[in-house]
Amino acid sequence: MEWPNIVAGFGVGLLVGLTGVGGGALMTPILVLLFGVAPAAAVGTDLWFAATTKMVGGTLHHARRSIDWQVLRRLWLGSLPAALATLAWLQASGMGQTKNGLILKALGIVLLLTAVAMLLKKRVHALGQHLRGTKPDRFKGAQVPLTILAGAILGFLVTLTSVGAGALGTVMLVYLYPWRLTPARLVGTDIVHAIPLTVLAGSGHALMGNVDLSLLGWLLLGSVPGVLIGSHFSTRAPEAFVRPAIALVLTLVGLKLVTS
Repeated sequence: MEWPNIVAGFGVGLLVGLTGVGGGALMTPILVLLFGVAPAAAVGTDLWFAATTKMVGGTLHHARRSIDWQVLRRLWLGSLPAALATLAWLQASGMGQTKNGLILKALGIVLLLTAVAMLLKKRVHALGQHLRGTKPDRFKGAQVPLTILAGAILGFLVTLTSVGAGALGTVMLVYLYPWRLTPARLVGTDIVHAIPLTVLAGSGHALMGNVDLSLLGWLLLGSVPGVLIGSHFSTRAPEAFVRPAIALVLTLVGLKLVTS
């Protein structure tokens, strides 16, 4: 039995359930740096890992009614077409199979952006609250197009690197919907947004041969109980400790990938 894979899956699943972040941002580097998986295969495998894990967490959030479906539809309008376009580009360029060095660099950059976003989340939230309060009409008028744009950015990043749907997505949402999304609804909405996105992107990578089904099975064996436990305690997660700790790890890993 592949205990290291099961333990890695459980730990990442736990973080996904608790905070809605940490999935691709941690799993893909773990697969590449610790398990020696090729970057393209790590991205494809992690997309299916994220899809399955977040289906479990999303079911729990749906039962607790902590999902904003209107915000989700706006995000999907941007993210799903962007994912399709990115898959077409990867297939046409051959990057999805051969350009592992470029994928590593892109992954490192996105990890650094994710770390910064996690550390600045409260400030970005405060800025959104300020603008929403001082310029309500202008702010609300820009919400829909900016949400679609945010979805498109996430669709591109997730399909290319498997990273971004969690931490970057939550930071975008706390700015765009500073009063509307409570912490529980923020996590639930972010998790459910990633489900069709990762299924679509993962399907494209599977067609390119970038999914290790055996490895995926062991990871899921650990992640499913992890995300169930994490989702149960999501409203009590010590965010002030968890986010800076994840951000530090992502910064170190991102720097290693960018400079390697």
